[in-house]
Amino acid sequence: MQAFDPAGSAKHLLDSQLKGAEVAAIDEKHTSLWRDTLRSIRHQRSAMIGLGVLLSLALVALFAQQLAPFDPQQDFIGQVGAKSRAAPCIHLLGCPADQIEHWFGLDGNYRDVYTRVLYGARISLFVGFITVGFAIIIGSTLGGIAGFAGGRLDTLIMRLMDVLLVFPALLLAIAIVTVLGSGLLNAQLAIGLVAIPIFARIMRASVITVREQDFVTASRALGESSRGLLLRRVLPNSLTPIIVAGTLGIGGAVLDVAALSFLGLGADIRIPEWGSMIGTERNTVFAAPHLLLFPGIALTLAVLGFNLFGDGLRDALDPRLER
Repeated sequence: MQAFDPAGSAKHLLDSQLKGAEVAAIDEKHTSLWRDTLRSIRHQRSAMIGLGVLLSLALVALFAQQLAPFDPQQDFIGQVGAKSRAAPCIHLLGCPADQIEHWFGLDGNYRDVYTRVLYGARISLFVGFITVGFAIIIGSTLGGIAGFAGGRLDTLIMRLMDVLLVFPALLLAIAIVTVLGSGLLNAQLAIGLVAIPIFARIMRASVITVREQDFVTASRALGESSRGLLLRRVLPNSLTPIIVAGTLGIGGAVLDVAALSFLGLGADIRIPEWGSMIGTERNTVFAAPHLLLFPGIALTLAVLGFNLFGDGLRDALDPRLER
């Protein structure tokens, strides 16, 4: 039968209280940080404009089927007044009442451009979030392990990332798609692979900074395992730069996939994707400029919205700026 050790029990109780107080302080710090961030974003005009644009695009993507008057694959061959690459037809602006309205006109395959632009919001937002999400998961994992472990493992992982960063991003993506074959999925995979080193370097730098903080040292002194330190202490406190970079990266991913589709390496021409729509009608820039103008405006708004909101989020999370 073991003897009761008051000193040991008191030490264990004190350690538990210190650990609980530490966790509570960290949670309160996170809550305060995000509360201050939201307050700061609300006072930034550019960030609110970007958020408004993104919410509008999200609503368009969500309710595209209700907002679009036709199916994106429907053609109007044989309809009254229907012509290949026809100009917009709006009854209120003088278009004959016996013709079907096509607010953005018809493309070279007699399909309604307005409908395809609306459905294109679904494709572009899906492409952006999935591509960047894939890059963030892989890049953050590699960067977190490299920054926390250090030593030879850090050197090995980051040298591999440096090799990928040597090549221009779009050219490397074109090479990957050429090997894998054209298609929207392969284009997303290529852009995601190209973006992995960026997020890996950001996460590594953030982890190296966080792992030297006092609360990590205290958790290590209390006996927490390396795995617990990485998953419960270091990584959660290293996500702020990744969130900002990811928000900015979504706009870049949308633009890059659109560029691959423009070159014929991304989405199939039957899919209502903005880059593919522009690429298909690129030779009609003078004969039917509206076929490039409307998907181009939609693509510009999407990229602009992510960039404005990302810039605002970065400023809101920057501790060097006065609130």
